[in-house]
Amino acid sequence: MDVTRLIAVRHGETTWNVDARLQGQLDIPLNATGAWQAARLGDALAGEPIAAVYASDLSRAWQTAEAIAAPHGIDIVSDVGLRERGFGHFEGKTFAWIEAEMPEQARLWRTRDTAYAPEGGESLLVFRDRVIATATAIAARHTGELIVLVAHGGVMDVLYRAATRQELQAPRTWQLGNAAVNRLLWTPEGFSLVGWSDTTHLAGDALDENAP
Repeated sequence: MDVTRLIAVRHGETTWNVDARLQGQLDIPLNATGAWQAARLGDALAGEPIAAVYASDLSRAWQTAEAIAAPHGIDIVSDVGLRERGFGHFEGKTFAWIEAEMPEQARLWRTRDTAYAPEGGESLLVFRDRVIATATAIAARHTGELIVLVAHGGVMDVLYRAATRQELQAPRTWQLGNAAVNRLLWTPEGFSLVGWSDTTHLAGDALDENAP
Protein backbone atom coordinates (compact mmCIF):
# COMPACT_ATOMS: atom_id res chain seq x y z
CA MET A 1 0.00 0.00 0.00
CA ASP A 2 1.16 3.55 -0.74
CA VAL A 3 1.79 5.15 2.67
CA THR A 4 3.39 8.47 3.56
CA ARG A 5 4.35 9.33 7.13
CA LEU A 6 3.88 12.95 8.08
CA ILE A 7 5.01 15.15 10.93
CA ALA A 8 2.75 18.21 10.98
CA VAL A 9 3.99 21.19 12.99
CA ARG A 10 2.52 24.53 13.91
CA HIS A 11 5.05 27.37 13.87
CA GLY A 12 6.69 28.63 17.05
CA GLU A 13 5.25 31.43 19.15
CA THR A 14 4.88 35.03 17.94
CA THR A 15 4.12 38.25 19.82
CA TRP A 16 0.66 38.21 18.27
CA ASN A 17 0.00 34.76 19.74
CA VAL A 18 0.80 36.24 23.13
CA ASP A 19 -1.56 39.16 22.48
CA ALA A 20 -4.37 36.85 21.21
CA ARG A 21 -4.26 38.84 17.98
CA LEU A 22 -5.36 37.17 14.74
CA GLN A 23 -2.45 36.83 12.33
CA GLY A 24 -4.13 35.03 9.46
CA GLN A 25 -2.01 35.60 6.37
CA LEU A 26 -0.14 38.62 7.73
CA ASP A 27 3.60 37.94 7.88
CA ILE A 28 4.46 37.99 11.58
CA PRO A 29 7.87 36.56 12.61
CA LEU A 30 8.69 34.39 15.59
CA ASN A 31 9.40 36.06 18.91
CA ALA A 32 12.31 34.99 21.14
CA THR A 33 10.26 32.18 22.68
CA GLY A 34 9.21 30.99 19.23
CA ALA A 35 12.83 30.90 18.04
CA TRP A 36 13.74 28.85 21.12
CA GLN A 37 10.84 26.48 20.47
CA ALA A 38 11.93 26.05 16.85
CA ALA A 39 15.48 25.25 17.91
CA ARG A 40 14.29 22.67 20.43
CA LEU A 41 12.03 21.16 17.78
CA GLY A 42 14.91 20.94 15.33
CA ASP A 43 17.00 19.11 17.93
CA ALA A 44 14.13 16.73 18.70
CA LEU A 45 13.66 15.77 15.05
CA ALA A 46 17.35 15.66 14.10
CA GLY A 47 17.44 11.86 14.31
CA GLU A 48 14.31 11.30 12.20
CA PRO A 49 14.75 10.04 8.59
CA ILE A 50 13.09 13.13 7.11
CA ALA A 51 13.03 13.15 3.30
CA ALA A 52 11.46 16.58 2.72
CA VAL A 53 10.29 19.66 4.60
CA TYR A 54 7.40 21.73 3.26
CA ALA A 55 6.35 25.04 4.78
CA SER A 56 3.95 27.92 4.48
CA ASP A 57 5.76 30.89 2.97
CA LEU A 58 4.88 33.08 5.97
CA SER A 59 7.99 33.84 7.99
CA ARG A 60 6.81 32.34 11.29
CA ALA A 61 6.39 28.96 9.59
CA TRP A 62 9.49 29.35 7.42
CA GLN A 63 11.72 30.17 10.41
CA THR A 64 10.40 27.11 12.23
CA ALA A 65 11.00 24.96 9.16
CA GLU A 66 14.59 26.19 8.89
CA ALA A 67 15.37 24.79 12.33
CA ILE A 68 13.96 21.39 11.29
CA ALA A 69 15.60 21.22 7.85
CA ALA A 70 19.08 22.41 8.85
CA PRO A 71 20.27 19.25 10.66
CA HIS A 72 19.25 17.20 7.62
CA GLY A 73 20.90 19.45 5.04
CA ILE A 74 17.75 19.65 2.94
CA ASP A 75 16.05 22.61 1.31
CA ILE A 76 12.60 23.74 2.38
CA VAL A 77 9.84 23.67 -0.21
CA SER A 78 7.47 26.64 0.00
CA ASP A 79 3.74 26.05 -0.53
CA VAL A 80 1.20 28.85 -0.15
CA GLY A 81 -1.48 26.18 0.25
CA LEU A 82 -0.12 25.65 3.78
CA ARG A 83 -0.88 29.24 4.81
CA GLU A 84 -3.18 30.01 7.70
CA ARG A 85 -6.83 30.66 6.97
CA GLY A 86 -7.42 34.10 5.50
CA PHE A 87 -9.18 36.04 8.26
CA GLY A 88 -9.86 39.10 6.12
CA HIS A 89 -10.73 42.21 8.12
CA PHE A 90 -10.27 40.27 11.36
CA GLU A 91 -6.52 40.13 10.79
CA GLY A 92 -4.64 42.24 13.31
CA LYS A 93 -7.63 42.33 15.68
CA THR A 94 -7.89 40.69 19.09
CA PHE A 95 -10.70 38.33 20.05
CA ALA A 96 -11.87 40.86 22.62
CA TRP A 97 -12.12 43.62 20.00
CA ILE A 98 -14.10 41.42 17.61
CA GLU A 99 -16.53 40.41 20.37
CA ALA A 100 -17.06 44.03 21.39
CA GLU A 101 -17.23 45.68 17.96
CA MET A 102 -18.70 42.97 15.74
CA PRO A 103 -20.92 40.82 17.98
CA GLU A 104 -22.90 39.15 15.16
CA GLN A 105 -19.80 38.28 13.19
CA ALA A 106 -18.18 37.11 16.42
CA ARG A 107 -21.17 34.79 16.98
CA LEU A 108 -20.81 33.28 13.51
CA TRP A 109 -17.10 32.80 14.18
CA ARG A 110 -17.65 31.31 17.64
CA THR A 111 -20.31 28.87 16.44
CA ARG A 112 -18.07 27.75 13.57
CA ASP A 113 -20.55 28.61 10.83
CA THR A 114 -18.89 26.74 7.97
CA ALA A 115 -20.11 29.07 5.21
CA TYR A 116 -19.23 32.30 7.02
CA ALA A 117 -16.17 34.21 5.81
CA PRO A 118 -14.95 37.44 7.36
CA GLU A 119 -14.89 40.21 4.75
CA GLY A 120 -11.89 39.53 2.52
CA GLY A 121 -11.25 36.14 4.15
CA GLU A 122 -12.00 32.44 3.71
CA SER A 123 -14.88 30.37 4.99
CA LEU A 124 -14.10 27.21 6.94
CA LEU A 125 -15.28 25.14 3.96
CA VAL A 126 -12.98 26.91 1.50
CA PHE A 127 -10.09 26.77 3.95
CA ARG A 128 -10.56 23.05 4.65
CA ASP A 129 -10.67 22.21 0.95
CA ARG A 130 -7.46 24.17 0.32
CA VAL A 131 -5.57 22.51 3.16
CA ILE A 132 -6.67 18.96 2.37
CA ALA A 133 -5.93 19.37 -1.34
CA THR A 134 -2.47 20.77 -0.57
CA ALA A 135 -1.53 18.16 2.04
CA THR A 136 -2.84 15.33 -0.14
CA ALA A 137 -0.86 16.46 -3.17
CA ILE A 138 2.33 16.76 -1.11
CA ALA A 139 1.88 13.39 0.60
CA ALA A 140 1.18 11.63 -2.70
CA ARG A 141 4.60 12.71 -3.95
CA HIS A 142 6.39 11.02 -1.04
CA THR A 143 4.97 7.53 -0.60
CA GLY A 144 7.24 5.35 1.50
CA GLU A 145 8.90 8.38 3.08
CA LEU A 146 8.67 10.60 6.16
CA ILE A 147 8.02 14.28 5.47
CA VAL A 148 7.38 17.39 7.56
CA LEU A 149 4.68 20.01 7.00
CA VAL A 150 5.23 23.29 8.86
CA ALA A 151 2.17 25.48 8.91
CA HIS A 152 -0.33 27.14 11.28
CA GLY A 153 -2.87 26.37 13.97
CA GLY A 154 -5.82 26.36 11.60
CA VAL A 155 -4.02 23.97 9.27
CA MET A 156 -3.29 21.63 12.18
CA ASP A 157 -6.96 21.74 13.14
CA VAL A 158 -8.08 20.77 9.62
CA LEU A 159 -5.59 17.90 9.47
CA TYR A 160 -6.70 16.57 12.86
CA ARG A 161 -10.34 16.67 11.83
CA ALA A 162 -9.56 14.92 8.54
CA ALA A 163 -7.54 12.20 10.30
CA THR A 164 -10.21 11.57 12.94
CA ARG A 165 -13.22 12.05 10.63
CA GLN A 166 -14.65 14.92 12.67
CA GLU A 167 -16.89 17.59 11.20
CA LEU A 168 -15.83 21.20 10.90
CA GLN A 169 -18.45 22.25 13.43
CA ALA A 170 -17.47 19.69 16.07
CA PRO A 171 -16.21 21.37 19.26
CA ARG A 172 -12.44 21.19 19.48
CA THR A 173 -11.04 19.18 22.40
CA TRP A 174 -7.48 18.76 21.04
CA GLN A 175 -4.47 21.04 21.37
CA LEU A 176 -2.89 23.13 18.61
CA GLY A 177 0.30 24.03 20.44
CA ASN A 178 3.17 26.02 18.99
CA ALA A 179 6.00 23.74 17.83
CA ALA A 180 4.25 20.55 18.97
CA VAL A 181 4.91 17.34 17.04
CA ASN A 182 1.83 15.83 15.38
CA ARG A 183 2.12 12.53 13.50
CA LEU A 184 -0.16 11.32 10.71
CA LEU A 185 -0.29 8.72 7.98
CA TRP A 186 -1.55 9.30 4.47
CA THR A 187 -2.80 6.69 2.00
CA PRO A 188 -4.96 7.19 -1.10
CA GLU A 189 -7.93 6.64 1.25
CA GLY A 190 -7.01 9.74 3.28
CA PHE A 191 -5.30 10.72 6.51
CA SER A 192 -5.15 8.85 9.82
CA LEU A 193 -3.82 9.81 13.23
CA VAL A 194 -0.70 8.31 14.79
CA GLY A 195 0.06 10.76 17.61
CA TRP A 196 -0.87 14.32 18.51
CA SER A 197 0.57 17.30 20.39
CA ASP A 198 3.85 15.84 21.61
CA THR A 199 5.51 18.70 23.49
CA THR A 200 8.06 16.74 25.53
CA HIS A 201 10.82 18.79 23.87
CA LEU A 202 9.26 22.04 25.12
CA ALA A 203 8.43 23.70 28.42
CA GLY A 204 5.43 25.92 29.21
CA ASP A 205 2.12 26.43 27.48
CA ALA A 206 1.51 27.43 23.86
CA LEU A 207 -1.03 30.05 22.85
CA ASP A 208 -3.81 29.41 20.37
CA GLU A 209 -5.09 32.06 17.96
CA ASN A 210 -7.71 29.69 16.57
CA ALA A 211 -9.98 29.70 19.62
CA PRO A 212 -12.79 28.99 20.06
